[in-house]
Amino acid sequence: MGKLARIVEALPLGDLRLRLTFSDGLVRELDFAPALTGGILEELRDPEVFAEVRVDKVAGTISWPNGVDLDPDVLQGDHEPADGDPAAVLREYQLRPTG
Repeated sequence: MGKLARIVEALPLGDLRLRLTFSDGLVRELDFAPALTGGILEELRDPEVFAEVRVDKVAGTISWPNGVDLDPDVLQGDHEPADGDPAAVLREYQLRPTG
């Protein structure tokens, strides 16, 4: 079995949108508005708080200072979230190797 793809870069795009780059070259631009409902996720609806996103290099996913982290397999589109709505895919493409 191959190595699971993990997030290597997260770029806030404004509002509640992120561009995520995965270790396998997949790039997904996601709108998190439909996914940020209930509990601690509500805090991320504040655009300033949402923009504090960071890549957790150990877990290979994204996280925020309030302790929220999200499943990279769900973010890549390999699985549905355990509960709630997924982030909406705005754009998806594959990076080509260079060299």
